[in-house]
Amino acid sequence: MTDIEQAVDVLQNAKKVVFFTGAGISADSGIPTYREKLSGIWTGYDPRDLETAKAFRKNPALVWGWYLWRRLRVAQAEPNAAHLVIPRIANSLRQVSVITQNIDDLHERAGSLNVVHLHGSLEMPKCYACHRLAVLPPDYSAIPDEGALFEPPRCQRCNGKMRPAVVWYGEDLPPQAWKAAVHLVKDCDLLISVGTSGIVMPAAGLPDLALASGASVIHVNKADVAMGEQKEFMLIGAAAEVLPMLLERIAVGKS
Repeated sequence: MTDIEQAVDVLQNAKKVVFFTGAGISADSGIPTYREKLSGIWTGYDPRDLETAKAFRKNPALVWGWYLWRRLRVAQAEPNAAHLVIPRIANSLRQVSVITQNIDDLHERAGSLNVVHLHGSLEMPKCYACHRLAVLPPDYSAIPDEGALFEPPRCQRCNGKMRPAVVWYGEDLPPQAWKAAVHLVKDCDLLISVGTSGIVMPAAGLPDLALASGASVIHVNKADVAMGEQKEFMLIGAAAEVLPMLLERIAVGKS
């Protein structure tokens, strides 16, 4: 059997499926990955230099402007075929969960419920000083597409500056999200890793955890990221093409 045939067979028989997604699944919706060059005033910047506490302390208007620009890009994007397939794979006999490294809301807009966001979300900011979550003021809802510098709003509780409620480089994952992710992975029959680089720890260790817990792992990626384990299957291609193909094949298998 080929990897695709084995993957279809494993998915067909799985009772608890976890989708573990990274930047690759949102790339087909026009959300740039960190490996792509930026545009507008962000040309020449490396996202990894903008998403740190040090960068925010040094130039909060720059980092906040970058954050608003990213929110606008996500608001303009639509869930693609890969996002839309995931809730359709769930049925009365198959429980499907989603763990994502992405900070966009495309999974939710595609119909997935109770998504675990390991790296936070662009939806709501939090105070840099007291960490209280807040809702953005209406005048921050739209900015020019090319980006701009914006002073961040202030926290209503302590007057601290608001920052994105996302995990910056050098910061720990939200404990509750990580605990929920580990529980789901240890309890699943199958983990489908979609568009993840496999290098951002500790999230990159989730496929290993699944294998160690007895589950099978299907990788969907444009590059071969498999580790060569027995219960591991590598499907090379764009997520928006591979996941609909999986859905079609398991649907055919039931008829």
